[in-house]
Amino acid sequence: MGKILNYLKEQRRRIIMSLVGVIICAISVGVFKLAALGVDPFQSLMSGLDALIPIKFGTLYVIVNVILLLFSIFADRHNIGIATFINLFLLGYITQFTYDFLQKMIPDPSMIVRVICLIIGIVVICFGSALYMTADLGVSTYDAVAIVMSNKWKLGKFKYIRICTDLVCVIIGCVLFVIAGNNISKIPTIAGVGTIITAFFMGPLIDLFNKKIAEPLRYGKKSEDKAE
Repeated sequence: MGKILNYLKEQRRRIIMSLVGVIICAISVGVFKLAALGVDPFQSLMSGLDALIPIKFGTLYVIVNVILLLFSIFADRHNIGIATFINLFLLGYITQFTYDFLQKMIPDPSMIVRVICLIIGIVVICFGSALYMTADLGVSTYDAVAIVMSNKWKLGKFKYIRICTDLVCVIIGCVLFVIAGNNISKIPTIAGVGTIITAFFMGPLIDLFNKKIAEPLRYGKKSEDKAE
């Protein structure tokens, strides 16, 4: 009975970590959008689609992720878990709500405010990602693409495959953004300095939050034993 209770407690902790992690990531994307200095590669793609397709971002996000989910179902179901669906149905709508709220609070942000929002967005998305990934209850539908191509199809190492998928997302997002009628000079708002900084700093920051916060939350004292 004791083992069952401990298992249920651990599962509840992991689900809560996944839920909180996805919510935090969604909020961070809204902050990124307000900063208008570039977002992460997948959000660059979503921004391009959002500019071209006249439906709410939250609904569009679900549609795109359902398509990617179908890819995972046929290619490798192992990557699908509770967190996949939490990400699928919550992230887009929370991002839109956060962005709309921040726009009302700060309708015309100065460059200083935008830079501050960018820094906050980077730190927050890394913290949320650490919680979400350490919970280990599935990955986002976009993350699954590179994992399948690397682990299942053996096309190369994950880090290189991920760079390629990220580049494809950024290029397609920028092309769609311009096709939607936006000026080329506005491209840095969806693929700019924030995109570059995110690419270089997300890994180290996620690793830091993993060791200092996420792993202790999931494993408790066990995380210290693992480190030793």
